[in-house]
Amino acid sequence: MGEVLTRAEISRDQDVFAVRQLGRQIAELVGLESQDQIRVATALSEIGREALARGAGSAVVFALREDRLVITLDYLDGADVRESEGVKLAGRMVDEIALSAEDRRVTLVKRVPEHRRRRPLDGIRAELARLSSPPTAALDVLREQNRELAGTLEEVLRLNAELAETNQGVLALYNQLSTELEETNRGVVALYAELDEKSSQLRQAAEARQRFWANVSHELRLPLTSIIGLVRLLLGSGAEPLTEEQQHQITLVGTSAETLLALVGELLDLAKAESGRLDPHPSMVDVVALAEGLRMTLQPAGRADGVTLSVDVSDEIGEMFVDETMLTTILRNLLSNALKFTEYGEVRLTAVVDPAMAEVVFTVADTGVGIPAEHLERVFEEFFQVPGSLQLKTKGTGLGLPYARRLAEALGGTLELASRPGEGTTATLRVPHRMASPEVGRVLVADDDAGFRAVARRMLFGFAAGVDEAADGVEALHLMRERPPEVVLVDLLMPRLDGTALLHKMAEDDVLCGVPAVVVSVVSEQPGASHPALSKHGLRRDQLLEAIREAVREKAGRHAGSAEGDGGGAHD
Repeated sequence: MGEVLTRAEISRDQDVFAVRQLGRQIAELVGLESQDQIRVATALSEIGREALARGAGSAVVFALREDRLVITLDYLDGADVRESEGVKLAGRMVDEIALSAEDRRVTLVKRVPEHRRRRPLDGIRAELARLSSPPTAALDVLREQNRELAGTLEEVLRLNAELAETNQGVLALYNQLSTELEETNRGVVALYAELDEKSSQLRQAAEARQRFWANVSHELRLPLTSIIGLVRLLLGSGAEPLTEEQQHQITLVGTSAETLLALVGELLDLAKAESGRLDPHPSMVDVVALAEGLRMTLQPAGRADGVTLSVDVSDEIGEMFVDETMLTTILRNLLSNALKFTEYGEVRLTAVVDPAMAEVVFTVADTGVGIPAEHLERVFEEFFQVPGSLQLKTKGTGLGLPYARRLAEALGGTLELASRPGEGTTATLRVPHRMASPEVGRVLVADDDAGFRAVARRMLFGFAAGVDEAADGVEALHLMRERPPEVVLVDLLMPRLDGTALLHKMAEDDVLCGVPAVVVSVVSEQPGASHPALSKHGLRRDQLLEAIREAVREKAGRHAGSAEGDGGGAHD
């Protein structure tokens, strides 16, 4: 119970008013704030009213227990009042309420904030004795309640005014943010327009560079070929005798011309690769014969340098459907590099099948000088050469590996390097293993995700005769109008022109409306979609190929039905 402050009794209506006023006075003396004083008084009023309804003579005890004001009220009868309206309302006014049917008692508890100072117990009792007076008249209680209500209304009005002020501030902030957002959107639109213009300029510059390389290669190759031919005539068996110095100088001229001609050829090949004009022309290739041919061609250079060259091709491979020229060029570049930077030891070409990925894995491993880790990716940059003493002794342009990687990508594969300085380098080429002719013609992959485009190219190798790529809907539309594909893979979320808009424009075009489309996107669900749709997440090769077959069959079926309908009309 704690320290008892005072007691009271409820025997008539006026006592309810008196207990209410006493409760508010005690709440003020112990340190409760004004709003909490009203809450305590209201709770007592409700409980006292119900107690009086059950019989006169209910005792009310006010006590302090540590930091809590505890008020208990005893009912005369044993009725269960837990569900009464008065108890429910009182429970919302205080921190705790306890009901006991056995001892017919209701206990109300209100916490006193720690920062509120309260008077000593003796001082509180003395003040209560001073304030004690005859029972308060109902009109006086009503007047006091009206004052409390007026004070509460004033507080509510003040809070409403503060809330209105806050709302005005929020509205002003919203208007400011809307204006700033609108300005930002205008800036973004302008930036997109500028980017479009820059992209167009870059495209024009790339086309100009390609024309330049084509012209340069044509103009340089003819005189260089003539120089090499004349040098061979001068050094041939039927030529006039030359002094040793003359023979040396002419040999230097011929060597320089051959080096320059090789450089021009590599630059032209790289320009073709950058322009996307590397179109594989696959055929059935005997991989064992190809590897042996490379070994026979490059072995003499290896023996002269004290390096052995060996090849090991798995019997599982047999023949594979691939562009023989591209594959030969990649492997020749890798083997030439390995022999060039290996002074002693071995260069080994191996080829095995990776059944899980349906790929042939070619590895070229050497025991040469190796490549530092910081240069492993840079060697695929045009004209970059790893600095070192051995590099100074060897001739090269720094174009072989970049061109080899582009060829690997054109084949739907990958080319990676692993190396340790002083221990050697291993180049790994992975190429899709196909043993049959393609099922469909060209496929266009329209997706702003370069990583997915690379994955799709690998999945489609061998299945499609060729693969084109577009990074957004505008570029895809341009490519399709220039060279309509047999099938298009469309991502829905693309910049400039999204996939849905692209499909609408295709449907409105007299030529492109006949191109089957497969939606491959993170948003694969389209209400009422008329195209096969796949999710990128966990996409398997067999799922993609079957979706393409279905799209092609469906489009062919519609065309066949249309042709039959036209024929039937003619007969009628």
